[in-house]
Amino acid sequence: MNHFQTIIIGSGFGGQCAAMKLNKLGLTDYVILERRDFMGGTWCQNTYPGAAVDVQSPLYSIEAEPYQWSQMFAEQAELEQYTNYVIDKHGLRDKTRTNTNVERVHWDEVGQQWVVSSNAGEFTAQFLINASGPLSTPMIPNFNGRDNFAGTSFHTNNWDWNYDYKGKRVAVIGSGASAAQAIPAMAGDVAEMHVFQRSPHWVLPRPDRKFGKFARWLLGKKPMYKLLRSLIYWTLEYRVLGFKYSKTMLKLVAQRKAERFIKKTIRDPQLQKALTPDFTIGCKRIILSSTLYPALDQDNIHVHTKEDGIAEINESGILTTQGHQVDVDLIVYATGYCATDGVISYPVEGREGRTIAQQWAEFPRAYLGTSLPGFPNLFIITGPNTGIGHTSAIFVIEAQLNYIAKAIKSVVSGGHRAIEVTEQAEENYTQMIHSEMEKTVWKSGGCNSWYQSKSGHVIAMFPGFSFTYRRMASAFKAKHHRFIAALSRKSSTQPAKASQIA
Repeated sequence: MNHFQTIIIGSGFGGQCAAMKLNKLGLTDYVILERRDFMGGTWCQNTYPGAAVDVQSPLYSIEAEPYQWSQMFAEQAELEQYTNYVIDKHGLRDKTRTNTNVERVHWDEVGQQWVVSSNAGEFTAQFLINASGPLSTPMIPNFNGRDNFAGTSFHTNNWDWNYDYKGKRVAVIGSGASAAQAIPAMAGDVAEMHVFQRSPHWVLPRPDRKFGKFARWLLGKKPMYKLLRSLIYWTLEYRVLGFKYSKTMLKLVAQRKAERFIKKTIRDPQLQKALTPDFTIGCKRIILSSTLYPALDQDNIHVHTKEDGIAEINESGILTTQGHQVDVDLIVYATGYCATDGVISYPVEGREGRTIAQQWAEFPRAYLGTSLPGFPNLFIITGPNTGIGHTSAIFVIEAQLNYIAKAIKSVVSGGHRAIEVTEQAEENYTQMIHSEMEKTVWKSGGCNSWYQSKSGHVIAMFPGFSFTYRRMASAFKAKHHRFIAALSRKSSTQPAKASQIA
């Protein structure tokens, strides 16, 4: 029997937090669908050299699951251990179907339920929680001649550890967060490396530290763990003042520090110039790395800027736009993900056959980044405008789940079949988000980034303090929703006129 009260798609931190919240509510009739043959999401999939979190681990963790981290910024192996610790502690393996790739989802008007079609058959559920994550579908640009390359190539998301890159000639395409971690980890082992940078990122030193036995013992005490989380949280939260309210503060504090860092760690003036962005710091994701610049300054590493970018990929390597042939053995695509327009990788069809693709034709949008009018009982974790550039993504995921839990409880306790946000509430929320976005560096900092959709709207980020988002998500407003009566197409309440979002 493949019918459940709730289906969760994805087993990363979003799916785990959703399952934990349902367990807490006593709503244990759920299943987690995972397309891979293992659970865990990002930190079990991304195993590339140097992979690590860029938010302090005591904060980048589930609030109810403290952990005795070995260092301030955990590396991939430890994050994978933590992920599996959470999964096993909460018995989530028994609730998960792996090797189950969702191919299509549609709302059944007659049965008033979601029908999920997958390679493993059909599933149905009253509630559907998408937790597939925005950084789960790798993007590789369609470079001319890409398939002609005779060597080895792969995306950082699908690292091939059967390939030994030591002593090889390597090209890394991309200069963002994953490239900034992989390049230093590989630089000392390769014969030569060519880094193809479309545009540079601002880089700040990574304030990492190992935790000794005593510090780890303290981390095992919940009051100390909570205190450290709180200190880290408020230290990071003040950055919003610069991102949104004061470019002068950004430039005087963060950007000057980044400029000094370049001059201190890069010897070659030409390379300094090539690695210095022409936009305000924070407009793109800030890279935290104390090892990237020293790696790029090595004699066997060559940085190619957009002036000498990729004209084509051929059998032996890459031909640049200035006519230089770069022969390599391995091409690593550190080219990011379909994180804005492609936040849900499978087709979703709601009421009256309307698809999310149609609803998002102009740009992706959702009430609290979570709910869409016309899609009853559907909740999107890390949906549009829920990204956070200064603190832990898990903090926002848990905030979303406060809203999701209250929405589901209102349906179950009220004897309804479904809940749906009203068009007016979603419209008011979206207008507020993009009005506030105009004040931020992500909109006016002078860069093009993956934060933006094809429309030019900044879709990835929430334009404010994370505690503001948590407050809004926790204050469930029934008047912003309509309820659908059990096994009836008619609403049990008329859509309330949504008030302006606070």
